[in-house]
Amino acid sequence: MSIVILGGNECMERRYKELCASYACQAKVFTKPGGGLKNKLGSPDLTIFFTNTMSHKLVHSALCELKGQNTVIERCHSSSLSALRGILEKHAARV
Repeated sequence: MSIVILGGNECMERRYKELCASYACQAKVFTKPGGGLKNKLGSPDLTIFFTNTMSHKLVHSALCELKGQNTVIERCHSSSLSALRGILEKHAARV
C-alpha cells in the first residue's frame, strides 16, 4: 500500500516512515512541500493530511490534485505517531 503524508513535523518524518513500514506500506512524507505538488504525489492508495501543520491553501491544492483519483483521504488534526497509528490500523494490515 502506498501512502502520502502531507503536513506533520520535520523532526518526525523518519518516524512516520518507520511506522508505515511496520504496516508494510511505502510512505512519502511532505512536511513542507514547496511547489510542484502535482508531480510529487503520484497516485497513492491513502493520503493523510495532518491539518494542524498545513495551510488551508495547501490542503485545497492537494485535494484538487487528488480529485478523480482512486485514493482514500484521511484528515487528522494531530500529527502524533498515535494518530498515524490509528489511521494505519483502520486502513492497513499490520505485518
